[in-house]
Amino acid sequence: MRELAGRPEEVPAVFAERFNSGDATALAQVYEDAAVLVPQPGTPVTGADLHAANGRLQKLGVPISVRPRHIYRNGDLALLIVDWAIDGTGRDGRAVHVEGTATDVARRGPDGRWRYVIDNPFGTRSQLLASEDAGGPTS
Repeated sequence: MRELAGRPEEVPAVFAERFNSGDATALAQVYEDAAVLVPQPGTPVTGADLHAANGRLQKLGVPISVRPRHIYRNGDLALLIVDWAIDGTGRDGRAVHVEGTATDVARRGPDGRWRYVIDNPFGTRSQLLASEDAGGPTS
């Protein structure tokens, strides 16, 4: 399995590889301990709730694909704009399609590795989605 990112440009690919591996522990390492994930627009979570939200998506058994659009770095911080999609057939045989353009923040840690501080998978669509359907993504 790929090491944690040595450059901010690598964070999305590391995330995708670890997500697709199905290894929740490996995926958790892509986040700082106090990181924030916004699994549903307007609903940030941290800690065990962050890992549980990722785990629910991993359990679908459908891989994620990522395509970084922009990476803006300032010292030990980086803003990542990333198009992503989870598209395929889940373990239960049902079609799954969830996609977005993430607006994420990563930080270089004392070990020189980059991890998510804020993972906002729906980016600027958050307010629009929140007003349409507070239930979040569906499959």
